[in-house]
Amino acid sequence: MKKKVAVIGTNGLPAKYGGFETLTDYLVQYLSTDYRFYVYCSKKNTDSNTKEYHGAKLIVLPLNANGLQSIFYDLISIFHSLYYADILLVLGTPGAFIFPLLKLFNKKVIVNFGGLEWKRDKWSKLVRYYLKFTEKVAVKYSDVVVADNQAFINYILSEYRVKAILIEYGGDHVLGSFHENKLLTKYPFVKEDYFISVSRAQIDNNIHMLIEGYEKSAIKTLLVIISNWSSSVYGKQLKLKYSGHTNIILLDAIYDQEELDFLRSNSRTYIHTHSFCGTAPSLVEAMNLGLPIVCFDVETNRYTTENQSEYFKDSDELCKLFLRLSDKELKINADKMLQIARNKYTWSIITKKYAQLF
Repeated sequence: MKKKVAVIGTNGLPAKYGGFETLTDYLVQYLSTDYRFYVYCSKKNTDSNTKEYHGAKLIVLPLNANGLQSIFYDLISIFHSLYYADILLVLGTPGAFIFPLLKLFNKKVIVNFGGLEWKRDKWSKLVRYYLKFTEKVAVKYSDVVVADNQAFINYILSEYRVKAILIEYGGDHVLGSFHENKLLTKYPFVKEDYFISVSRAQIDNNIHMLIEGYEKSAIKTLLVIISNWSSSVYGKQLKLKYSGHTNIILLDAIYDQEELDFLRSNSRTYIHTHSFCGTAPSLVEAMNLGLPIVCFDVETNRYTTENQSEYFKDSDELCKLFLRLSDKELKINADKMLQIARNKYTWSIITKKYAQLF
């Protein structure tokens, strides 16, 4: 009999939202031969008529997997999974306050730490307190704690005296797609030289800093930014302020993999501005595409790129990078990033690490 693994905390399958969804997608694709997966999905993001995906059973709930509803979404998923699952793989900690009760059941609980969500400025003080509390409970009452970046491993050991397991993300599902593409009509700027950046429109992703540094440089190369602009006041303000600039192209969030890969793989440089992500999926995807990488200078990004990228702490430093980096330097950077990605950030490597925990 195959072990039954319940995956809790994602928007659903097939993946079209973020890192946890993509991770679940490839766990299912690579490991369904050996394990029976049950994946909890939000009705908002999954077709309720789809019952299975690559051998995994999809359990669709009429709740949102994000925001306040995520607490109840996770709780219902956890309680339901206790009836059948051998292993609970919980992605994120919103519902972790229930973990102490799970000790009464003979289940293996693996939690993916997710990141330092409670530090994000976008949350109120009350929400940040709750997230910090559930982080503590998750780490203390899980059988295994997984973190996707060495900086988080260090934090968990220092804060809670718990040894977490390092498992990053894969990014080799991306496909380089160059000029001779049907999407060229939709995105004619691809024929020109451009920088690209992809992130959610929240202040800790530093989109404002990216634009400020770019404008200071007065460089002629285009800047293309892909984000969910309408999802926050921050995003709406940036879109309103810069959408009229002819050298800055602001595109709405793109979830089609082919389209996103096309835009990234034709760019001059990928600029990663995230400050609170661990091993960010968007970063390892760009590395797997063989792009030169410029990163916001935080410990997590340095671990991901093994200190081999280019880094900036503010708009002035980014401006200097825009003006300094030559084609030769960018080629050396790209080669290093691709080699690191092939050695560490592939789904065959990542899924094997999870299988060892099951």
